[in-house]
Amino acid sequence: MKIVIDGFGGDNAPDEVLKGAALAVEGLEIEVAVTGEISKLKERMSALNIPEKGIELVEAHGVITTEDNPRSILKANAGTSMGVAFNMLSKGEADAAISAGSTAALVLGGTMIEKRIKGVKRTALVPLMPADGGVKYAVLDGGANLDCRPEMLLQFAILGSCFMENTYNIKNPRVGLLNIGTEDEKGRELEHETKILLEKAPINFIGYVEAREAPLGAVDVLVTDGFTGNVYLKACEGMGVLMKNSLKQVFFANLKTKIGALLTKKQLGTVMKHLDYKEIGGSPLLGTAKPVFKAHGSSDAKAFFGAFRQAKAFVENDAIAKMTEAISRIKSEEGADDE
Repeated sequence: MKIVIDGFGGDNAPDEVLKGAALAVEGLEIEVAVTGEISKLKERMSALNIPEKGIELVEAHGVITTEDNPRSILKANAGTSMGVAFNMLSKGEADAAISAGSTAALVLGGTMIEKRIKGVKRTALVPLMPADGGVKYAVLDGGANLDCRPEMLLQFAILGSCFMENTYNIKNPRVGLLNIGTEDEKGRELEHETKILLEKAPINFIGYVEAREAPLGAVDVLVTDGFTGNVYLKACEGMGVLMKNSLKQVFFANLKTKIGALLTKKQLGTVMKHLDYKEIGGSPLLGTAKPVFKAHGSSDAKAFFGAFRQAKAFVENDAIAKMTEAISRIKSEEGADDE
């Protein structure tokens, strides 16, 4: 299996990308292609003592930034490190692509270059969030589509359910629709119409879910529009930072609390690891015809390794074929209903 990564995407590129690639080659037994200016990549590999075994360097020039028009990845910036990575995936020269670069360019490139699964209306970013009990749940859309229609949320639910079942081996994932209350009358017209569709869908739909319930383990898949989803994610991230900072203040307040911190160091480490986004590594762009993953912009080697691990599992479980089948089944049922 070969996975291509944008060598100059992200705040810590190319060093952390290269270190993450080396970890993936050794730990996951895959081949990795890294795109970017080869002379610079070789220079950094030499400085970091990274072996070349299992790592292919692919020439690319420049980087598409957040200031660039995302559509430029199709022509003007097609030769950049992200553009070349997508081109390799499109040609079948790689099994999956990863980038920590511009989210907007990744979404547009993943949609326009790799194309969508037949019948999929919009692709969706799917960040994984920590929940009580050491588990994870998927949120979609995480910010790719600010305005959504009910049929789009229906597809997000199906894609998310397939993803969690085929990448994380969660049988019959619980799918919840994010809302301001669990009562039928709560929410907007979007939630009301979506709920009707989800109740008929071939998924384990558990109904409306309030925001506070998701981190407590109520769902495996949380469905909402991209605007609400992104606000929800940022709020959760902020609360996570607040909790970490609060724990530090408590445990380092005086000698007694420092002793307490020492005695509970292992348990605290487990909690911190569960809350660490680097353990997950990347968010898939679901709905694309080929596997595309978005790594966090501030990813380090550990986070990139997590992205490689997730991409490998995605490919090995043939997740896209199963998503294609699920979407096709829904389209067939819709056609039957229209007759």
